[in-house]
Amino acid sequence: MARRIVLAVLGICLCIGYALLSNPLSAQPAMAVAEGRGGAVATEDARATQIGLDVLKRGGNAIDAAVAAAAALGVSDPFSGGIGGGGFMVIYLKESDRVITLDGREQAPAATTVDLFKNPDSPTGGLLPFAPNRISSGLAVGVPGTPLEWAEALSRYGTLSLAEALQPAIALAENGFEVDANFASQVEQNQARFAAFTSTQALYLPGGGPPAAGSRFKNPDLAKTYRLLAEQGVNAFYRGEIGAAIAQTVQQPPAVAQPPFPVIPGGLTLADLDRYAVRVRPPTVTPYRGYTLYGMGLPSSGGITTGEIFRILDGFDPSQTDLPTVWHQVIEAERLAFADRNAYLGDPEYVDVPLSGLQSDGFIQTRRALVSDRAPADPAFRAAPGNPLPYQNDPSPSLTGLPTVAQSDGQVGTSTTHLVTSDRQGNAVSYTLTLESIGGSGMVVPGYGFILNNELTDFDAVSPHPNAPEPGKRPRSSMAPTIARSPTGDLLAFGSPGGSTIITTVVGIAVNLIDLGLPLPEAIAAPRISQRNGGSTQVDGGFEQSAIGRSLTALGHVLEPVPEIGAAAGLIIRSDGTILAAAEPTRRGGGTAMVVNP
Repeated sequence: MARRIVLAVLGICLCIGYALLSNPLSAQPAMAVAEGRGGAVATEDARATQIGLDVLKRGGNAIDAAVAAAAALGVSDPFSGGIGGGGFMVIYLKESDRVITLDGREQAPAATTVDLFKNPDSPTGGLLPFAPNRISSGLAVGVPGTPLEWAEALSRYGTLSLAEALQPAIALAENGFEVDANFASQVEQNQARFAAFTSTQALYLPGGGPPAAGSRFKNPDLAKTYRLLAEQGVNAFYRGEIGAAIAQTVQQPPAVAQPPFPVIPGGLTLADLDRYAVRVRPPTVTPYRGYTLYGMGLPSSGGITTGEIFRILDGFDPSQTDLPTVWHQVIEAERLAFADRNAYLGDPEYVDVPLSGLQSDGFIQTRRALVSDRAPADPAFRAAPGNPLPYQNDPSPSLTGLPTVAQSDGQVGTSTTHLVTSDRQGNAVSYTLTLESIGGSGMVVPGYGFILNNELTDFDAVSPHPNAPEPGKRPRSSMAPTIARSPTGDLLAFGSPGGSTIITTVVGIAVNLIDLGLPLPEAIAAPRISQRNGGSTQVDGGFEQSAIGRSLTALGHVLEPVPEIGAAAGLIIRSDGTILAAAEPTRRGGGTAMVVNP
């Protein structure tokens, strides 16, 4: 009882602290929160949320609603997800009381080599510049998994056919929608890249510039593509005319006569598309302060890395400390877990990952022991990975020594979106889908109206490395769709976009909910911190100006303010059957949450 009282006081103090910040993230528009019964949907786009809700109202289940809403996001939020990309779906099935995960991650073509992004013009064998050369090339395009993931989810766990689930999105693409500020801004951010491709220019730069906010945007080519999928099934995409068009786009990018940068073709073929398969994988399972959290396993690092962070934190008692110390411990746990993530994790079909060692109690204790009372003295400090090999019975033969810290070029793909759904039976879905960069590769498949991903930039371009490019391999991801069960029987589903900040966003929301007792809407709206084993810790929402932020600075942390981190959505199904759904109130222009019976 005493611990609950202390946590409640901590939560109230945190709410007050956030309310005092000048940034409007603490504001809570009504459309971002919904409460009631019968099922719920939360996404970052009102049109997609409404389409998902309509499916529920017509008797569809949470899986049907998730696919319908995702297809709508491919129309109204085409720079963050769609059939040209991939994703991970975590599903809770109430009747059998089990959690299932679907891996629809993009896959490297057979022509992929370990030196995929080497610069042929570099005398020293250097890499191609990340932007725009790598991200806007055929080299970066992986085999999309989204269409097959939708079809598999529906055929295994849904009640609608793919054709039925696509109908609302077909109508949305044909009839069009009003362009909002976020849509117009994302086109503007990518104007130079989009102008390099004839098909993208024609669709998203009418008259030479971005569509104006308030104008009506239609995508008849995407409506045609969705209709082909509805009529012919996913074979049209993986073995038919859509697939042939994808292969041609990758091999012969539709560049303008004089593109502003070299546009490099890739090697993806129709055979690569034909070989693609969705994987049904067991979830990661992490106990945390009486909760059980279910996440996405490899090739996503989301569930494993959040799991390591939670297990490190589980050795500290937030009720016995102050708020700055709570967040200090979160920052340092994130730093250590990212060192291990960067060093060891990759596609399990290609890499012998030492998971049993990484998840062992002994290894976690060695990592927790490194969390001191202050930040590292060196502001550019990077934690070294731990050595999990002594803590497992089958040391990985591919790891003969302690690896060095994996270095990255600091680029983070944020073109991702997250949605959650639930239904009247108590099923729930937490689904993150992506194109990688905002606007993906920048290449619209001519005549088909969708953008191709640039997901292969998620590979580590410097080898040897567990996440090095290889034929057929799936690049390591940070997507972390999460489902959790509380000690009182509540079911939670939440997640976020944001590249590698997804992991820290999910951790922050969980800490707000579980450790600090914040309600779900406040846990999502609160300012965020993100430490990914770099010198500085990114923060948003004016966090660095708060009393907690100033205390962390006094502890030696370098807080780097950024405009925003992530764009989360979540829901709680309470043990009495009522549902609370919440989306971002402000980030990415704000999301929407709706329930069937308010």
